[in-house]
Amino acid sequence: MNRRHFLAASAAAAAQALPRPNILFAIADDMSWLHTSASGDPVVKTPNFDRVARAGVLCNNAFSTCPGCAPSRASILTGRSIWQLEEAGTHASYFPKKYTVFPDLLKEAGYFIGLTGKGAGPTNFKDAGWPNNPAGPSFDDHHVTDKQGLAVHNDDYASNFEAFLAKRPKGAPFYFWFGAHEPHRNYTVGSGARAGKDASKVRVPGFLPDTPEVRSDILDYYQEIEYFDAQFGRALKAIEKAGELDNTLVVVCADNGMSFPRAKANVYEYGIHLPLAISWPKAISGGRQVDDLISFRDFAPTFLEAAGLKVPAAMSGRSLMPTLKSKLSGLADATRTAVYAGRERHSHARRDNLGYPQRALRTARYLYIRNLAPDRWPSGDPPLFADIDNGPSKTAVTSKQGHFYELALAKRPAEEFYDIVADGACLKNLVNDARHLKALALHRVQLEETLKAEGDPRVLGAGDVFESYPRHSPMKKELGGFAEQGKYNPAFQKKN
Repeated sequence: MNRRHFLAASAAAAAQALPRPNILFAIADDMSWLHTSASGDPVVKTPNFDRVARAGVLCNNAFSTCPGCAPSRASILTGRSIWQLEEAGTHASYFPKKYTVFPDLLKEAGYFIGLTGKGAGPTNFKDAGWPNNPAGPSFDDHHVTDKQGLAVHNDDYASNFEAFLAKRPKGAPFYFWFGAHEPHRNYTVGSGARAGKDASKVRVPGFLPDTPEVRSDILDYYQEIEYFDAQFGRALKAIEKAGELDNTLVVVCADNGMSFPRAKANVYEYGIHLPLAISWPKAISGGRQVDDLISFRDFAPTFLEAAGLKVPAAMSGRSLMPTLKSKLSGLADATRTAVYAGRERHSHARRDNLGYPQRALRTARYLYIRNLAPDRWPSGDPPLFADIDNGPSKTAVTSKQGHFYELALAKRPAEEFYDIVADGACLKNLVNDARHLKALALHRVQLEETLKAEGDPRVLGAGDVFESYPRHSPMKKELGGFAEQGKYNPAFQKKN
């Protein structure tokens, strides 16, 4: 038995010895990994995220499988990569019913399950045959009466969670998807400054212009992170009041990176590297930080193993229990050496509703990216650049040509290679740097072999199928070409 199998077997045996845990899965919408106080940000305050990190494990190297919400969430639910999910691997399309999701398996095993806010989506799950959102049946009857001057969603997530707990059958363990819509744009401009946040302390990423407008925009983003954290804190208190926090597996994270140019909808660090804290006091030693490379497709098998259930063979993720139960800090599981991500269509941003296909491999030091259609505009056709959400930072980047304009909007080469240790903002492409050619070659082969093993249509000669998938969200006729909402593009459908 090798070390990986030994660790997995040991963790499974330990999990079986404990009562089945409750599971609270809290997910923010558009938040990069550095933006918690637990991770050292000097401005944003996230006491409840920090509480989970102190009680359990702060995961420093956690990655979504996609820098966009719908595919990322589908991957979380199925334990699979986006290229294994057909329509669910792209944005605002169908979520095929044939894919098994972990909430259904928990329900079959006796868990009381529910959802508030944003679950799987945006996706058309109803026409695909789902009786409710794949993340769980909705509990959304309670709404916010005081938004504190913020552009936040109407759902009162914490009150909805309390209503869910009140309906739980006696003795049943629960699973709940706590799906905030924050800090997704739009923001209330100037809200961060009005709350007393200091713009001079903002750490502006190197791919954004350091201007007062951008700093203020980041403060507004922080304000919505804090709103999410406060709502999440109320949910923790509800579990604590019920006397069940010790045996609740709490996971708090985000779906993809911050809603700024060259972050969200990009497989760079700020698009896929996300916050993650996990606690389960009865089973996990707290006060630790781990550097293991963690993929969000690992959540589904983790929840199933914690509940004592068999992990379906179709799930390409693997349980985090060996890492969580190791009692180690730093590198807890030496077998976690790589994570993978990809992107297809994010929004309707190009003629004919085309996407921007990318695949990426992240190791401890390097990020390798394949841009599979480098002739396309990465942020969408000009002048709309519709793959970037509107806001002051987009205006700052798109209104003046120059360095930042090129970084966010210009066409990109077929390959990109970054030394993350030296260049966390992914500014210097090392593809032609002789000092890194050996590492580049190894990453190129590793990504190709993994994608082939996982049946990615993009490397098996059938990648155009992704361009055929319907978009059920609004479309822009002004982009030209195919723009039929809810319909497959016949030009790219499989020919039988």
